[in-house]
Amino acid sequence: MQHRSTWWKTAIGIVLTIIMLFPVYWMINISFTQRRSIRSGDLIPKDFTLDNYAAAFESQLPYLGTSLIIALGCVIVTLLIALPSSYAIAILRIKGRKTLNFLLIAAQMIPAVVMALGFYQIFSDIGLLDSVPGLIVADSTLAVPFAVMLLTGFMTGMPRSLIEAAEIDGASQWTVFTRIVIPLSRNTIVTTSLFSFLWGWSDFMFASTLDSGGGKMRPITMGIYDFIGSQNQEWGPMMATAVLASVPTALLLIVAQKYVAAGVTAGAIKD
Repeated sequence: MQHRSTWWKTAIGIVLTIIMLFPVYWMINISFTQRRSIRSGDLIPKDFTLDNYAAAFESQLPYLGTSLIIALGCVIVTLLIALPSSYAIAILRIKGRKTLNFLLIAAQMIPAVVMALGFYQIFSDIGLLDSVPGLIVADSTLAVPFAVMLLTGFMTGMPRSLIEAAEIDGASQWTVFTRIVIPLSRNTIVTTSLFSFLWGWSDFMFASTLDSGGGKMRPITMGIYDFIGSQNQEWGPMMATAVLASVPTALLLIVAQKYVAAGVTAGAIKD
């Protein structure tokens, strides 16, 4: 009886999933359709072609490489800052940790456009405009507060007896941090790394404000504008580029799915 009474929930879930995934399918459909047939709006690409992907590969590979460097740089900077910060807040219990937690929450509420305007003046003064390091720093400002909050939540739930036993055995804080805390935080580290990568990879606000004149060193979110002109738009190559830009993130989500599920819930339930 329970299965019969909930079939409609499954049906609604399937319908909503199809609706949400339809734009993705339409993007793929257009990417395989020749220009002359795009306006026909066929659900299946009858005028099939791979020329759009050839054009995307030819012009967009530098931008994809730039996005990869920015995303990986964002992950590295985020972990270098978030891991010791979370350890200090959760394990060392430094003074003012409640204030820090409040500031981290407040930082998440600042609109990216406001931060971009502030960064523009600062980066202009120190010479980081239209540069990859500048975008790495800017994107990390979004990822670090989230990473610290997530890692702190997990580390706070670690058994204190395990850390105290290591300290009794003569382990230094560095040893506890590198040999105990970091290995136990693997799932949460993977989760924060994934979200940091996604922020760096898909960023448009900082890229359009801080690196719009970066030439071939622009990220893929700006490189795609090469197909948008004042008189016409190259929809086929544009959608092919969007598909190529979506593949790395989709693969990462699939590979890291189990770690993300464990990392997000880590620290939510305590014994």
